[in-house]
Amino acid sequence: MKLLKLIVFFLLLFLSFEKVSGEQIVYINMEKILIESVAGKKIIDKISKSNEININKFKKIEEDLKKQEKDLISKKNVISENEFKSKLENLKKQISEYRNKRQSIIQESTKKRIQASAEFSNKIKPILGDYAAKNNISIIVQKKNIIMGKKELDITLDILKIVDEKISQIKFD
Repeated sequence: MKLLKLIVFFLLLFLSFEKVSGEQIVYINMEKILIESVAGKKIIDKISKSNEININKFKKIEEDLKKQEKDLISKKNVISENEFKSKLENLKKQISEYRNKRQSIIQESTKKRIQASAEFSNKIKPILGDYAAKNNISIIVQKKNIIMGKKELDITLDILKIVDEKISQIKFD
């Protein structure tokens, strides 16, 4: 109940601020801009290709490890117990190394995705600042933080056009 009162208070505060100052509060869908802009599509494509290559690499290693496991199981009764244990330990070590390598590659991929999103966000901030100054906008809020708002206050498509004109590529590794 307190949260509802707080939300209503801030909404009334923002609405009264808009009427008094003549400035606007608008919202933007940043996810849509990332997904639909030329630079955003390139980022997503590059990350997707990298992930696909890694997945194929992981599948190949997994198949190889499973094959080694089946071979070892089939030879269990043929080879000595010490040799079996030695090969089993070696296989366990390979599996452990594979899991560690896979985890580190997943973490690196996540890090690159976050870095690319941050770089994209940094490139868009000056565009938003210029747009706000030219259009007498005092606050730009992300759409995901809006419960309800007029469609006329959504500037996503306007910003998307500007982003496509000004940003063609985001550099990240």
